[in-house]
Amino acid sequence: MGLLDIILGRTKPVAPDLDRLFALPSAAVTLEAAVSLTPTGTGAVCFATVEGAAFDDVRREVRALLDADAARTGPPVGIERDEYGYSWLVSRRGPRDLPALVSDLHAVNSALESDGFGPQLLCSVVGFRGEDEGEGGAGGRLGLVYLYKRGTFYPFAPLPGGGRRRDSALELRVRAALADDLRIEPELDRWFPIWGAPGL
Repeated sequence: MGLLDIILGRTKPVAPDLDRLFALPSAAVTLEAAVSLTPTGTGAVCFATVEGAAFDDVRREVRALLDADAARTGPPVGIERDEYGYSWLVSRRGPRDLPALVSDLHAVNSALESDGFGPQLLCSVVGFRGEDEGEGGAGGRLGLVYLYKRGTFYPFAPLPGGGRRRDSALELRVRAALADDLRIEPELDRWFPIWGAPGL
């Protein structure tokens, strides 16, 4: 960053640091202790849909790489498209197998980045669920979202019932609980809603 950038108040964009994803298993322990949220076993990488043979080849390679894991149980890696036209590569593991799920997400991001599709990467999300509200738990669902271009995390908690409303109070509780575990996105206007994300 040069002197002119400092004078004009420009900031250098944060470089993506995919290794921050590996902090999620320890953050999950904190979440369970602080707000009774546990992993669902579902995670996904969201990217802007790109047409073309090169991108299709990368998607096939990534899918084959993850599906080749002999320890994987349940459905294979899937690709879904949401109502906004974004693609989600979805991995499902056992709820207690969060380290393997995080490794899947890291592998997907790394493969797309190394093949020149980093600009298409938007975010990764890992799903969590709460205990029943009647038992004093958090209730509902939560996604911990990693913003690829910012290198930060934020919580997204859609309220049940099909409406597009979010549980802001739970999101703020999660932010406070995870302040020492994850690099939380400081700008709340960047806590974008990811309606219809797989696993939420």
